[in-house]
Amino acid sequence: MIKEFKEFIMRGSVLDLAVGVVIGSAFTAIVTKVVEGLITPLVSLVFVLTTGKQSADDALGALVFSVKGVPFKIGDVISAIITFLITAFVLFLIVKAANKMKKTPAAEENKEEEILLTSEDYLEQIRDLLAAQNAEKAASTAKDTQPITKE
Repeated sequence: MIKEFKEFIMRGSVLDLAVGVVIGSAFTAIVTKVVEGLITPLVSLVFVLTTGKQSADDALGALVFSVKGVPFKIGDVISAIITFLITAFVLFLIVKAANKMKKTPAAEENKEEEILLTSEDYLEQIRDLLAAQNAEKAASTAKDTQPITKE
């Protein structure tokens, strides 16, 4: 059983998945700090400037409400949504770049094969045309070089 578990863990896909999870969580932490430290203050500033309130807490008061003393923090939800969207977009770009890198060598090989096949086709056509021209020249030369006979 331990041997099977070791084989399972050592498979490439499991290791790749583990690395992906670790890198993903580290990346999410970075995005969270960017949202909390940069984007949320910018949104707060926009609310302060547009509502004319004196502080961000007053301006964002509309984003936090309470029912029977229980606070509902809409700002935190918006922050989580922004974090998710940024993370998802960056991961999309990474996956897109990785897929492009995977497809590029195969696509180049296929293009080279297509070009070679196309070149061979052109060469065959040129050869056939030259053979036809040579046959015509040989026939016309044979006519011109026939001895003249008197009757």
